Amino acid sequence: MPQADIEQPNHRPRIIADGPLDNTVLGFMAGRLDLLPWDVAIYGTSEPLDGVYTYGHPALNGAMLDRLPGVRIISNYGVGVDHINVPDAAARGIPVGNTPSILDGATADMGMALLLASARLIAKGDRYARSAEFTHYDPGYMLGREVHSTAIGIVGMGSIGSQVAKRAQAFGMTVLYHNRRHRADETTLGAQFRSLHELLGESDYVVLTCPLTAETRHLIDAAAIAKMKPTATLINIARGGVVDTQALYEALRDQRIAGAGLDVTEPEPLPRGHPLLALDNVTIVPHLGSATVETRREMARLSVENLFLGLAGKPLLHQVRP
Repeated sequence: MPQADIEQPNHRPRIIADGPLDNTVLGFMAGRLDLLPWDVAIYGTSEPLDGVYTYGHPALNGAMLDRLPGVRIISNYGVGVDHINVPDAAARGIPVGNTPSILDGATADMGMALLLASARLIAKGDRYARSAEFTHYDPGYMLGREVHSTAIGIVGMGSIGSQVAKRAQAFGMTVLYHNRRHRADETTLGAQFRSLHELLGESDYVVLTCPLTAETRHLIDAAAIAKMKPTATLINIARGGVVDTQALYEALRDQRIAGAGLDVTEPEPLPRGHPLLALDNVTIVPHLGSATVETRREMARLSVENLFLGLAGKPLLHQVRP
């Protein structure tokens, strides 16, 4: 790594990256390029660069690229590229690489973990079990809601959504989904298409797996939440911006829905002291959807390989189309 047949530039490539990068990424880079700080992207440089590596979610648009002469490749560690203006990059002839598919299983696992944790009050139970108040077992305390034999509604039946559907089937759940188009394999997935309005009204658990686009920003707003059952739970493993944070907070505060499980928020992280953090009917984790040793290693390998392929002017393993 990189592959032996990938031709490298005659000079040592100069790459800007946000960071700090973890040791796995640095190991795949193998000291074969010069890493420059993200400040270069913000303030620009007169010195030629070769590429951009985005590790977190730093904003990158055309105006910034115009301040970075010579960039030939943008490689993203992860599948979501809502932080990168892909049309701006394409207009400048710069391909954008990402790491789809390899994180589908891990992210779907996180969706089900949040669903189960929300339904069975795992975080609240953990806090209580560790507290001084837990002095005896009370069978009438902390009653959650069942998962088996309930309805799950998946918003965005792409590769991650289909993985969630397979897991939901194993729990004996009725699988509903909303997508831009019907899935040809919906029978195999055991899933039934619904309009968004229908899905929100019928589902006991609404799981968001759609990408963040102009069309999906605040897709789940106050009006959408009002269509959900008062006993329903919202799970977000997509992007924080798919949900209107204020609308969700008010619905949870007023118990207009039962709960939420969030791997992502808007903003991310939420400001300390944000009122959503004080509610006990929401479970929040710090964007851990793909955070397994195995998946993150593969993401590192693929994103660095995309980087070197782009530097060599060769087709990327995975390229985002505008």
